Amino acid sequence: MVEKIKLAQGAGGEQMDKLIKEKILKYFKKNQGDAEVSLLMLDDSAVIDDIVFTTDSHTVHPIIFPGGDLGSLAVAGTINDIAVMGAKPIALSAGFIIEEGLDINIFETIVKSMSITSEKAGVPIVTGDTKVVEKGAIQEFMINTSGIGKRHILLDKNINEVKRYRKFNSRWLLDSNIKNSDVIILSGNIAEHGVALMSFREGYGFETTIKSDVTPVNGLIEKALGVGGVVSAKDPTRGGLSNSVNEFSEKSKTGIILYEEEIPIPLGVRSACDMLGIDPLEIGNEGKVVFGVVKEKAEDVLKIIKKHPICKKAAIIGEATNKIKGVVLETIVGGKRNLHKPIGDPVPRIC
Repeated sequence: MVEKIKLAQGAGGEQMDKLIKEKILKYFKKNQGDAEVSLLMLDDSAVIDDIVFTTDSHTVHPIIFPGGDLGSLAVAGTINDIAVMGAKPIALSAGFIIEEGLDINIFETIVKSMSITSEKAGVPIVTGDTKVVEKGAIQEFMINTSGIGKRHILLDKNINEVKRYRKFNSRWLLDSNIKNSDVIILSGNIAEHGVALMSFREGYGFETTIKSDVTPVNGLIEKALGVGGVVSAKDPTRGGLSNSVNEFSEKSKTGIILYEEEIPIPLGVRSACDMLGIDPLEIGNEGKVVFGVVKEKAEDVLKIIKKHPICKKAAIIGEATNKIKGVVLETIVGGKRNLHKPIGDPVPRIC
C-alpha cells in the first residue's frame, strides 16, 4: 500500500513532528554548515553568524477573515518567528502564487494589508516573486514569506539578568532553555485566531464577537527583553498552547505544570469550543507569545508586558519542575491530567 501525505501532517502536533523527523531531517543532517541554531534543532528560526533567518508558507482559508487576512498573517507570522529568538526583524521577502481567476480587488486588498502590517511592525518587504498558475492548481492565493533579523541590542542585557539567578549557556531564546523553577507567562487570550477563522469558514456564527489576534509581536518581545530574565519565547501557532509548551518540555527535558484556572480563554472561545468538542489549548494563535522567565523576574516581565496594548490579559500560567515529566495541566476542579501535543490541528488551514 502506497503511503500518502495527510492534511494533519502539516497542521502542527505529533503527526507533523513525525513527518519532519522521519522523512525530512534525515536528508539534511550532514549539510547544516556553520549554523549556530540549525534546522535540526526545530526552533522557530535558524541562526548563522548572528543573522536570524526563517521562512513560512501561508495557505489560510478563507483568505480574508474576521480580524485579518492572508497578507497580515504572512507578514506577522514571519516577523514573530524571528522575534521570539531574541532578534530584531529587519527585512522580509514575499513570494506570491496566485490562482488564475482571482478577483484583482481581493488580491490588491491582501497586498495592501501586507504593506500596512509591515509598516506597523517597522519591518520592510524588500524583495519578492510572483507566479500565476492555472485554475485548480491551488486554492486562490498562497504566500511564502522569508525574513532575516539580527541579534537584538537588548538580548545580552536580558541574558546577563538571567545569569544573576542561574546558569545559562545559550546565546538565544531557544525552546531548550527551560529549567527547573522557571515561570511560564502567556501574553494574552488564546484560541481567538482559530475559532474566528473556523466560525467564519463554517458559518457557525461566532464571528460577530470573536476576531483573529493576528499581529506582529516584535515590539512586545522588545519590552520583555528590556526587563530581562527571559530564557525562552515561542508564538503558539499551529497546535496552540499545548504544542508550544510541550516543545519547551521535550527539548529542555524538564517537566512543566500549567494551571488551567490562570490560562486566559475568552468566554466566547470557551463556549464555541465546548459546543464543538475541541480543546482551546490546541487551537492556533497568531499574535501571542509564551515566555519562559526565571522566577525572580517573572512578576517584573508580566508587569511590563501588560502595559502593551495586546497584553491586557497576560498571565503567569505555570512553572517548570523536575518533579514531573512532560506537561501536566492542573484543572480548575483541582485534578491533574497529562497535556500532550495534539495529533494534528483541530482547525486545519488556519495559517
